[in-house]
Amino acid sequence: MAQLPAAEAADAAFEEFFEAERGRLFGALYLMTGSIQDAEEIVQDAFLAVWEHWDRVRGMERSIGYLYRTAMNRFRSRRRHLACVTRRGLPFLSSEDPYEAVDLRDEVVRAIRGLTPHQRAALVLTELLDRSSDEAADLLGVRPSTVRNLAAQARASLKRVMEHEDE
Repeated sequence: MAQLPAAEAADAAFEEFFEAERGRLFGALYLMTGSIQDAEEIVQDAFLAVWEHWDRVRGMERSIGYLYRTAMNRFRSRRRHLACVTRRGLPFLSSEDPYEAVDLRDEVVRAIRGLTPHQRAALVLTELLDRSSDEAADLLGVRPSTVRNLAAQARASLKRVMEHEDE
């Protein structure tokens, strides 16, 4: 019977963690994927993975970093899978209505989607989520100088696109 309060405390701690990070993680993934459905699926997968290892994760110094790293791994895995399917020439179905997608996207999202996935990831982590280049590098598995370079390239590209659309 002594286990029940500990289990309830673990559940409560996870719920608090989930509520605190869900919106930010979804926003970052939406900017990276450009798709509400893809972002939601990756968020769910990442939180499920964290929940499965919650006893270990909640004691980590950087549990949020673990969550984001898990989400980034899911994102990269999905992107690799789609690239593989495309190379094989197999058709894949999209549940996204193209007309609805057009309505959902605004000028900024279109500009961000024009970035490379690495630039987008670096920009989202450093600008949107206020991660340092060291933290972003740890999450992306690259050097901090690479993150700074990618983010600078992304900002320059966004500036060019946004200025061009204003003309």
